[in-house]
Amino acid sequence: MTRAIMLQGTGSDVGKTVLVAGLCRLAANRGLTVRPFKPQNMSNNAAVSDDGGEIGRAQWLQSLAARTPSSVHMNPVLLKPQSENGSQIIVQGRVFGQAKGRDYQRLKPQLLSSVLESFAKVSEGADLVIVEGAGSPAEINLRAGDIANMGFATRANVPVVLVGDIDRGGVIASLVGTHAILSEEDRKMISGYIINKFRGDVSLFDDGIRAIEGFTGWPCFGVVPWLKAAGRLPAEDSVVLERLVKGERGALKIAVPVLPRIANFDDLDPLRAELGVELVFVRAGERLPADAALIILPGSKSTISDLADLRAQGWDLDLAAHVRRGGRVIGICGGYQMLGRKVNDPLGIESTTTEIEGLGLLDVETEMAPEKTVRNSSAHSAEYDVPLSGYQIHLGVTRGADCERPAAIVDGLADGAVSADGRITGTYLHGLFGSDAYRARLLQSFGLSGEGGNYRESVDRALDEVAVDLEKHLDPRWLAGLLD
Repeated sequence: MTRAIMLQGTGSDVGKTVLVAGLCRLAANRGLTVRPFKPQNMSNNAAVSDDGGEIGRAQWLQSLAARTPSSVHMNPVLLKPQSENGSQIIVQGRVFGQAKGRDYQRLKPQLLSSVLESFAKVSEGADLVIVEGAGSPAEINLRAGDIANMGFATRANVPVVLVGDIDRGGVIASLVGTHAILSEEDRKMISGYIINKFRGDVSLFDDGIRAIEGFTGWPCFGVVPWLKAAGRLPAEDSVVLERLVKGERGALKIAVPVLPRIANFDDLDPLRAELGVELVFVRAGERLPADAALIILPGSKSTISDLADLRAQGWDLDLAAHVRRGGRVIGICGGYQMLGRKVNDPLGIESTTTEIEGLGLLDVETEMAPEKTVRNSSAHSAEYDVPLSGYQIHLGVTRGADCERPAAIVDGLADGAVSADGRITGTYLHGLFGSDAYRARLLQSFGLSGEGGNYRESVDRALDEVAVDLEKHLDPRWLAGLLD
């Protein structure tokens, strides 16, 4: 029988994703067939799996860590927020529908069968499955019909390890409080806990470990320090953008407006890792910096709403001034659509607004269409004559005069558009900055050396470093029971 363990958190952003990835790499390095699984994920950072559907970027990263092909079954339910209280629902890689929060709660029991089916498929032929929860099991108001945490664990009979983030404070209370409010059935699923993101002398927390065990009876499976290598891994949750408002000072300043429904912002990670690049995430109420040489409009889960918000922030005026000064602009996916003259949505697929004026920086127009493009792609840069690789996840068809100068040839077809002066570029291809040759040529066009190396290899090295750190700091007896 396939072994399985589930990491649940005392809250969001406690580091479950990185711990699962690190454990997957540790198991893979020991020769085990290991696979990641997350029953339900909420994120606009999506990936195209190797079997051709949408999954969370975190599960794509975890499959990379596990050295195994990614599958839609690794993340059977993906929620992609489109508005303040509504999300698109992806089930086993395909669009299932849309729902607001209360309606989705009623849908969850129906989706549990898909979750259990996918878990069975992921388990086939595996030595170990490492499951990631979502949010916290302490959200007992959501326990009825739960598929993300204890609802899944109890149905699939998967033991749980609770993860607490000491860096945010109150970790003893969060662990003890979780124990206090869980039902006896759910409490029995927890085999122990891990303290994550510790800074300083670990022995200073010895009394804390004794206190937690006294209140809960749970053993501690390790105190994990702040993992430096984790900063080189693609980020999944938009909460990390709060910590990335300013980049390191560099010769080239690149500005990115952070819109409410920003999607696939990990497109920018390869640029953030480059020496000499200062990547600035510009938040609401701030101006786009006048000294930026390049502005990137990233993907969006709701192009029309985000375009309206961009104007409300006055960033359209900042962009126009940037272009007048000779600055350059790159738009990816939804950002590409915003650069055109108009975005039309006659069927109301994305919004109740059927037409909105674009930024007018490219001579193109976009019309939203019901068929969604989801695929991994091989491509070639028409601008720099270098190979590209990436993926497409988008609604809409974009046409216009500037499409006669495509940004790339993707799967044999022209993609995107370039302005007549070559300073404005739009493309539907996510991941192009991760293509080393393209990134080098782009940076060289701004006078940088563009010798940042192989980005994918740097991610792979970071995963190995995380695995080494986990082996050093987690209880060897617990690891032996899990991995041997």
